[in-house]
Amino acid sequence: MEPQYSPTPRPPVKEVATLGGGCFWCLEAVFDDLLGVEQVESGYTGGQIEKPVYDEVCAGTTGHAEVVRIVFDPALVSYRDILEVFFAIHDPTTLNRQGNDRGTQYRSAIFYHSAEQKTIAEGMIADLDAARVWSSPIVTEVGPATPFYRAENYHQAYYRNHPQQPYCRVVVGPKVTKFRQKFAAKRKSPAQD
Repeated sequence: MEPQYSPTPRPPVKEVATLGGGCFWCLEAVFDDLLGVEQVESGYTGGQIEKPVYDEVCAGTTGHAEVVRIVFDPALVSYRDILEVFFAIHDPTTLNRQGNDRGTQYRSAIFYHSAEQKTIAEGMIADLDAARVWSSPIVTEVGPATPFYRAENYHQAYYRNHPQQPYCRVVVGPKVTKFRQKFAAKRKSPAQD
């Protein structure tokens, strides 16, 4: 009787997406409920100083954007799917602004982690512009990922922990509702509404 070969199982492949589309509370609340997303952290990237803090980023002097870093399983959700959600839940045509949130920290930005992510992002922007999804051209910045600095603990899971806070009710809540309606089949927990 020959011994049976049992290969060592490979750990699942994970990918990272880093996106900025206004206040990170909005993006985190949506992506936290997307099937295939394993972790979402709010933070800062794209600036000139190390270890920025919220007050510095809000002052607009560091060059950082408020972003989310998303760890996802590409077997369950593709990078293109993530970008589809991203473009559906914010306005990529307003420079350094989302609604009443103004400043470079609120810019629309995709920080790619590979040449493939760059190609997908640039292709999707070209396709959306060609389809005239919005009346104005997309101004989303596409650039290489730079060091990510996790935001202070009180920013993490902010919407989940403070759904009745006025900003959450007026700004975050409608984006979450829009995501839940448009992408119902791609949600982790459709029954928890």
